[in-house]
Amino acid sequence: MSDTLEQAAAKLNEKTDGGIDDGTVKFVITDEGSIMLDSAGARVGDDAADVTLTADSETFQAMMDGEMNPTSAFMSGKLSVDGDMGLAMKLASALA
Repeated sequence: MSDTLEQAAAKLNEKTDGGIDDGTVKFVITDEGSIMLDSAGARVGDDAADVTLTADSETFQAMMDGEMNPTSAFMSGKLSVDGDMGLAMKLASALA
């Protein structure tokens, strides 16, 4: 298991106060792996999800550090979204 993924999961737990109640989100960090986020919190995994967000590690790190707005990342093509767009938008406001 990648230290990068473990650190990213911990950061997601901080930003979302330990999880989200609206569904299941998968973050795919290209060349690293996947993180699942749901009501139980964030953890390294690759399960089915209501929405999948895909970005490279640099973009994901910038979003976690607050240097890049998730909506801006999506609009510029650095973040792709597949699935429940409403859930993705709710999550974007939690991460901002």
